[in-house]
Amino acid sequence: MKSRGLMIALCICVIAASTYSVELHSQEEDIVVASGLQRERRSLDTSTDRPNEPIKMTEMRVRSEIALRYARTSVITHVHNPDMRPQEASFHMLLPDSAFISGFTMIIDGKSYKAFVKGKQEAKQMYTQAVSQGSGAAHIATKARDSNHFTVSVNVEGNTTAVFDLRYEDFLVSRNGLYSHVINLHPGALLPRIEVVVHIKESQKITKLHVPEMRTGNEIDATQNNAQNSKVVIQNGTNEREVTITFTPDLPEQRRLAKIYTEKSKGNVASTALGQFVVEYDVQRSNDGEILVNDGYFVHFLAPTSLPPLSKHVVFVLDTSASMYGRKIEQLRKAMDTILSDLHRNDYFSIVKFNTDVKILELKEADSEAHFLDFNTNNSPAPALASLHNIDKAKYIISSLYVEGETNIYRGLEAALSLIKKGVNQGNENAVDEPVKKRKHLEPIIIFLTDGEANTGERNTKKIISLVSEKNSGDTRATLYSLAFGNNADRGFLRKLSLRNDGFMRHIYEAADAALQLHDFYEQVSSPLLSDVKFLYPKSQVKEGSVSRHRFRTINAGSEVAVVGKLADDTTELTPRIVGFSGNEDDQGRKRYKITPKVAVTRTKDEYLPLERLWAYLTIKQLLDKRDAGEDHSTDKKGPGKKALDIALKYAFVTPLTSLVVVKPNETNTADVQPADKPSLPSRPSSLLTPFTQKPWRSASPRRNLGFFKLHSDYSFYRRKSALHFHDSVANIVAPAITTSKTTTGTQAPTTASNVNYHLDGFEWTSSMLNSSTGALTVLGENGTQVILQLTTDVDPPKMQGGDGECLNSTSTSAVGANENAGSVCVYLTRCYAARSITADDYKKSYCIVNNGYAGVCCAKDEVDRIP
Repeated sequence: MKSRGLMIALCICVIAASTYSVELHSQEEDIVVASGLQRERRSLDTSTDRPNEPIKMTEMRVRSEIALRYARTSVITHVHNPDMRPQEASFHMLLPDSAFISGFTMIIDGKSYKAFVKGKQEAKQMYTQAVSQGSGAAHIATKARDSNHFTVSVNVEGNTTAVFDLRYEDFLVSRNGLYSHVINLHPGALLPRIEVVVHIKESQKITKLHVPEMRTGNEIDATQNNAQNSKVVIQNGTNEREVTITFTPDLPEQRRLAKIYTEKSKGNVASTALGQFVVEYDVQRSNDGEILVNDGYFVHFLAPTSLPPLSKHVVFVLDTSASMYGRKIEQLRKAMDTILSDLHRNDYFSIVKFNTDVKILELKEADSEAHFLDFNTNNSPAPALASLHNIDKAKYIISSLYVEGETNIYRGLEAALSLIKKGVNQGNENAVDEPVKKRKHLEPIIIFLTDGEANTGERNTKKIISLVSEKNSGDTRATLYSLAFGNNADRGFLRKLSLRNDGFMRHIYEAADAALQLHDFYEQVSSPLLSDVKFLYPKSQVKEGSVSRHRFRTINAGSEVAVVGKLADDTTELTPRIVGFSGNEDDQGRKRYKITPKVAVTRTKDEYLPLERLWAYLTIKQLLDKRDAGEDHSTDKKGPGKKALDIALKYAFVTPLTSLVVVKPNETNTADVQPADKPSLPSRPSSLLTPFTQKPWRSASPRRNLGFFKLHSDYSFYRRKSALHFHDSVANIVAPAITTSKTTTGTQAPTTASNVNYHLDGFEWTSSMLNSSTGALTVLGENGTQVILQLTTDVDPPKMQGGDGECLNSTSTSAVGANENAGSVCVYLTRCYAARSITADDYKKSYCIVNNGYAGVCCAKDEVDRIP
């Protein structure tokens, strides 16, 4: 079909992370798709069968501009195709999970293609109308904690260079008194030129600056004790508020870093990954905070430093179910030993352990022993003072924790809330003249750790959230922090539970440093300096509804809060009040806290102060939190989701509500374009171990633009009811290939799955599973997940590299054609003679994956390649 000026729209739903907009499991539909290894097109000219000259990445430049802790980063890469024939190149980037992509441009064959942002529904409609969905997905081998993955693949003409420019924005959060800016350098090749430039320009003096050695991204945050990167050049600006850091590793340095990265990662990742480039810094601050205004917007920072900490009552709720067996429980014991030592002398603590049953640690100062008691709502043990004697007894008990039973989440939280409600009373219970005991003013905190899902007791997560939020109310309302230990914890549920109860969820990765991760988290929340904090702005000075979150349950030592908003048009001075409670110098009780800063408002515009974009970024983040917490279920124009979408579209941020769309015009009127509902001849998927790999694409007209894009996204914690989104995987969206070759007999008809020979004669049962749009078998796997397994038209079926392997990725309990004397292996479907006589239901129990994508079956060895 000839078409002039055809627009091919490709959308990728890029989901911002970490920690935003997680659906509950009951609302999810996971789709797992095997990597679709496709055929290459074979040229009619056999002279083109010579090996291609490898495509080469030649340059990578990263530039970050940081102002007011707001980082805007551009990553530009150049890739050159030295061959006469087109080849596929892929741009690959790991982003911080809190970042929003704000722009993407490709320059292909001298022409610029700029991405734009659309609402998810509109983008999906464009996608459905214009392209057929590719069927590829795979786990990413090169990955860092708390990071998102973005990949786009494009066909590069012979003897040309493609340029990719990805831009993203992120707000740096202060943790333990430092802002950390992280750039992932995983180029996938040793490059003639790599340059990283980070320019920081703050409103206050930069008091600390640390650029540690490159990291893998799988350690806890760097500290001042880490060695300084000796290869960076630090250039101070004209004043103490500005600095530029430059990093240009030459080839020997790249080889050194790649070797270290591989050794740290135990050889499980690409040898050309260099690691994470980290810049950490801090600025001068005061207890009164800082207010900045620019072009009608304001930002209000507060990070108290010299206030005495509030005394607290912290309840540790620890999962000791059977799934914590082994290293997990050992790491928990180790972490708790350190955490208990960090309690302040006027703190109180309680420890709840839960599995099928719930028990509370009882500590009495006068007793030499401590022990766990069964939880009883009417008679709970009193919290223990954090004395050295009590801490030692608690450590001894914790050191002997053992695991058993199931996971009774609600009962464990109910016990914690019971302890919080009971509180801590002061006064001598035996004193005759003190019949009435006074309640101590302690900051209540619940730290809840689990590695699984609720599988006994109350299992409905929505009901658990509702019950906990209802009970956690009044003057004793506690901040609830959830720690999701490992990959099996219900992070969506834990995130929502924490948001509804003034806290947040943190993922603790199941690794050798899990105990350090737990302690690092505790340090961030262990010293509340202010509680019940309110930022109050005169209504006449700010625009209604424009101020971001301005109430905070607690502000901890080493952290910072930021409030942003729009100024009223006639405002000449901003005079807010900040009120709350702080600790007393004598460590007893708390006192009123109040400050009244003010700042003059000018109408001059300072280009380096990105207040408008900072306002948009923080407002979207907080609206998404509000939506996910379930505080506002409205779907009209006033709902938080709709507000977030409108702002994201205006400022071109890729969020969970928007999609990145690339539009590429067809440049030739002789192109034959396959319809969207018909399968294309998609490219072979790029390797996910390296961003730039040789992918030959042969055609009878090698100098024509074949016109395809592939886009991938990997965003942890997110699952959606769409094949465009994958949890911990890569969504691979492939445009229909534009076939530029024509013969003298006319245009060839499009190829569909129904008229392609997949050599399935004798395998009639496959007809019910054949996907006509992808040329693949669709299997409904465990938990209702959908698995797409590719078929081949080649006469010679695909085989595992290194020979037929074990059925490691099969769900079968017995192989097809198995007998007592024969082992089994995973082979491509048509190689197993016994598979001819099975049913579709049998295949669901015995399928496996060959070469990361093809339809395999777990087959008895004596049935492989058997001739009847």
